[in-house]
Amino acid sequence: MTPPALPADADAIIARDVSYHFGSGESARQVLGNISVHIPRGQVIIMTGPSGSGKTTLLTLIGALRSLQQGSIGFFGTELRGLSLQQQVEVRRNIGFIFQAHNLFESLTARQNVHMALELHNLTVHEKQRRAEQLLSDLGLAQRLDYHPGRLSGGQRQRVAIARALANNPALILADEPTAALDKDSSRDVINLLKQLAGEHQSTVLIVTHDNRIMDAADRIINLTDGAISSDMEVKRTLYICQFIKNCPIFQGMSLGDLTDVAQHMELQYFPSGTGIIRQGDLGDRFHLIYRGTVSVSVNRNGVSSNVAELKSGDFFGEVALLREEPRNATVTAITEVETYSLSKDQFLAALRNHKSFEEQVAGTLFIR
Repeated sequence: MTPPALPADADAIIARDVSYHFGSGESARQVLGNISVHIPRGQVIIMTGPSGSGKTTLLTLIGALRSLQQGSIGFFGTELRGLSLQQQVEVRRNIGFIFQAHNLFESLTARQNVHMALELHNLTVHEKQRRAEQLLSDLGLAQRLDYHPGRLSGGQRQRVAIARALANNPALILADEPTAALDKDSSRDVINLLKQLAGEHQSTVLIVTHDNRIMDAADRIINLTDGAISSDMEVKRTLYICQFIKNCPIFQGMSLGDLTDVAQHMELQYFPSGTGIIRQGDLGDRFHLIYRGTVSVSVNRNGVSSNVAELKSGDFFGEVALLREEPRNATVTAITEVETYSLSKDQFLAALRNHKSFEEQVAGTLFIR
């Protein structure tokens, strides 16, 4: 039986206010609390977080392997909450699962294990064999097609399980630590294949991992902490911002990880020429780093306004009022069209607390300004 067709215009996953607990009564332990996330088709998403943060539980709820307790999950337009066991099975036909337990058939060869996943499709025997062989070859197992699992290493068995999960070109791929047992080259082969599937078939890939070697392959990185989403980062956008801010003096001395932590919270803001970006006497609410353009800084003393500085790309402003908890001490006006990367007050103060080199660079400006 071929998996049922999915609506062409539906998003892959829309989760709203999902909560989940294990146990009951006084022994109940909540592992997810009011999770909401939107995942369009064709994205490769990596989900990270410390052990016990709820990553695998969320993965199994999205995969209809557990029944929802609270909230809702839309799966390509189908609401998962309230589905019968048979309906959950129908949903899972459109999902490729990759778990750390390989669950291979020990009596079958690598080729036959992948071949089994194609039995539900209307393909000829030759087509099934060709598909199985191609996938295994793409994963570096061309010389192991007729090996049984007992003769394969842990990493090789993992790659057979991955090939089996991808055999049907599933609409959604859910992977729990898929590269944990793999070396660097094999990990890259797996990720390249997953990205190829996402690109060619608009498949959606959700990976739970701690493997820093594959983070750059994601479109988004979602971090879970204590059962809640603590960050949701668009990778390309964030890496672009990192490339810019790493050359700004105020961020010197910060590691790529620290830069990424700051960059993911930055908002790009546009100001036409002549716009007053901040005004003297107003309460401070944002920190600005100039990405493009030039601004003037003016100070009003006893009713007389005077320009005291011009700032350009890589310069920053707005930090004094945030640090001293006092009104703005100057007015900043866009001389040209200006774009800034900005942080809210809370995000700016959190960056200071979390990154000592950033705190030291900012503190040094207080003596100048």
